[in-house]
Amino acid sequence: MITADDFGAALAVNEAVEIAHRDGLLTAASLMVAGAAAGDAVARARRLPALGVGLHIVLADGAPVLPAEQVSALVGTDGRLPADMVRTAFAIACNPVARRQMEAEVEAQFAAFAATGLALDHVNAHKHFHMHPLIARAIVRAGRAYRLDAVRVPRERAAGVLFERWAALIGGYFRRQGLMVTDRVAGLAASGAFDAARMRAALAGLGDGLTEIYCHPATSDEWPGSARGYRYRDELAALLDQPALALREGSAARFGSFASLHSTTRTTV
Repeated sequence: MITADDFGAALAVNEAVEIAHRDGLLTAASLMVAGAAAGDAVARARRLPALGVGLHIVLADGAPVLPAEQVSALVGTDGRLPADMVRTAFAIACNPVARRQMEAEVEAQFAAFAATGLALDHVNAHKHFHMHPLIARAIVRAGRAYRLDAVRVPRERAAGVLFERWAALIGGYFRRQGLMVTDRVAGLAASGAFDAARMRAALAGLGDGLTEIYCHPATSDEWPGSARGYRYRDELAALLDQPALALREGSAARFGSFASLHSTTRTTV
């Protein structure tokens, strides 16, 4: 799969997703159901039937689906989920109230996705927070009611051996729950700077198994909620890069959404 995160965060992201799927390499996108432009993202997805749309669960640095008073142990005074993931991670681990509220918010985000009428292609989490074991468990529990089949596992050696090993452990848990998981990703170590050269290298270096190449494209480098220093336009350019498109066409790998590649054992992207 070649996917885009933060679908629904802003019009600049949604525009890039549509362009990159229509004219480029993009096969799937992960929807922020409480994003400022989520409605626009859903409308675009409906006219792009081949685009796999997954749920991008947000438990940090974003807006919750539930009212702030129902997730009071998770949000700040502004009613938003704070960017401080360490603090939230410890709250979920140590505070039963925070844990129950996290579980309720995860379920609410699944329900909000289901309300769009879109088929659920996969699930991941903003800033890979689903690598927290209690969040992973909440996703599995909630996902059973919403036909969850596939989850991203962000394993990439270039991002660091310790994180890669931890991701492998969590990936093993997801596999034991019967979910399709990626064997590896490309894009983690170069997040925000996954340009055309890196896209070409990723496509040229595909191994056996299931690889997810993921990006953060947008038509502008600055939009409400954008990450400082991210080269969003360069990531969009990577998805439209003609040499990269040629590499895809010349590859023996299968490309598609999670759903279209489910249960395959060949080299897939």
